Amino acid sequence: MKQRNMSIIVLSLLIALVLIVTGCSGKAENTVAVSEEPDALTTASIVESSAAFISAAGSNGTWIIAVLQDITFDQEIVVEGEFIPKDEPYRKLALYTQDENRTVTDRFTLTAPRMTIRSENTRIQSGTFRGDILVEANSFHLVDATVEGNISFSSQEYLSSFSADENSTVTGETAVP
Repeated sequence: MKQRNMSIIVLSLLIALVLIVTGCSGKAENTVAVSEEPDALTTASIVESSAAFISAAGSNGTWIIAVLQDITFDQEIVVEGEFIPKDEPYRKLALYTQDENRTVTDRFTLTAPRMTIRSENTRIQSGTFRGDILVEANSFHLVDATVEGNISFSSQEYLSSFSADENSTVTGETAVP
């Protein structure tokens, strides 16, 4: 329980930092204010359930989805919508927690039969996706992540814009069918 509380504190600090860096906050505070109309372009969605993840991944969701535990789906996940938090399209699936030094402290697994990526410049970072991925957008990235399955691209253009760092692995095929 202490580890989970620390993870929540670290993620809260990360959210506050994002708000400060993106210029959405005039001053740093110890809490994150929640308005009646949340700004989906600058705030993170911290998720611990499949329903919360599906909502955050949709076109009215958030640009960053921070997962706090393993989540399993029995249906396809669709990541869609255009989010521009820093002057360019960007989506991040943060499958990890980190400490104040940005050191990864825990990694999580998303499991689904398939995940379709329709948001440009989507990144899966520091965790595992178990299932197949279909990419229908440019600039899909893996950063310190594992895909236990295949990654299919709906066009050669999308495959050509794909990147994975040296700490990432894909256990299946990466191709245009």
